[in-house]
Amino acid sequence: MDATLSSGVVRAGRQAREQFHDARGYGDPDGDGVRLAPVEAAHLLYRGDLDAVDGMGFREFLASAACPDLHFLVYKDLRDRGFYLSPTAADWVADHGTADLVVYPRGKGPWDDEVAYRVRVVSERATVPASDLGDVVLAVVDEESEITYLETDRPDVSGSTEYDPPADVPGSLLDDRVLIWDPPADIYERGFYGQPLDRDGEVVETLQLSLVEAAYLVREGALSLGADGDDERAVLERGRTVEGDRFDRRLRVYTALREAGVVPKTGYKFGADFRTYADVESVSELSHSELLIRVVPEDYTFAPRDLALDVRLAGGVRKRMVFALVGEAIAWLSADRLTP
Repeated sequence: MDATLSSGVVRAGRQAREQFHDARGYGDPDGDGVRLAPVEAAHLLYRGDLDAVDGMGFREFLASAACPDLHFLVYKDLRDRGFYLSPTAADWVADHGTADLVVYPRGKGPWDDEVAYRVRVVSERATVPASDLGDVVLAVVDEESEITYLETDRPDVSGSTEYDPPADVPGSLLDDRVLIWDPPADIYERGFYGQPLDRDGEVVETLQLSLVEAAYLVREGALSLGADGDDERAVLERGRTVEGDRFDRRLRVYTALREAGVVPKTGYKFGADFRTYADVESVSELSHSELLIRVVPEDYTFAPRDLALDVRLAGGVRKRMVFALVGEAIAWLSADRLTP
């Protein structure tokens, strides 16, 4: 069976419509025939269901400019996994966002009004703007044609931690941290602020605060540094000296998390800005943290290699990877490994 190519669309006749679209979900009806995207035609050529497209067999067609090879590799992989799928048309992308392939739930096809995944196909060497992610699966094709699927979403980040710190607790601003020499008993145990320097049994004698914790507590009126009446300026200037503009972004995210009932702690050991706890009643009964959060500007562009590394690291320590996209507002973007 042969087909023709014109203006980026492959067309075949009545038999092709019955055999390919009606029976197996390829293409769209085109009068009595069927209209196929090049990647669909390439797959049919690969299977031997189509003999040629404008005289080209599978090898010639895939090597031509008509069919993107990365899209074919992902299309074939998902078909091999038992899915029906369709390349996205321009009007669908305009309505639903950036995606290259629409994947239907197993047992369903384009004739059903249900979508399992929206897939964006990229090379491992490509870059992907953060604005293109969320509610899309990133299919990353590496240099050996292995495919990694990363599912992205826009999660709700919230918790149930409730703690109001006391006011005007005195502290000392040092080089890149703040010490509270005689902290209130519950500021660490219930609020999970800081890290004990000294501990006598269950009593915290000296508490170390990070600069981002200190800046937040100063703004809340809970911490006094004795900096000539301008504690906030002092701790902000110290934070910017240590971290530059990144400090302000981290402080905004820290504040948003605390206001959402989530306790952020350093994520340095995991290569992230924060690890988070959604439900803290006391440190002595603390469960494992749930999220790793990396703070980035809202116009951040991801390298798929780095994204895959973050996701694998988070999964290895049983946490979820979330990116805080900081602009006028803060948007949350999660990424997880997916096996379709």
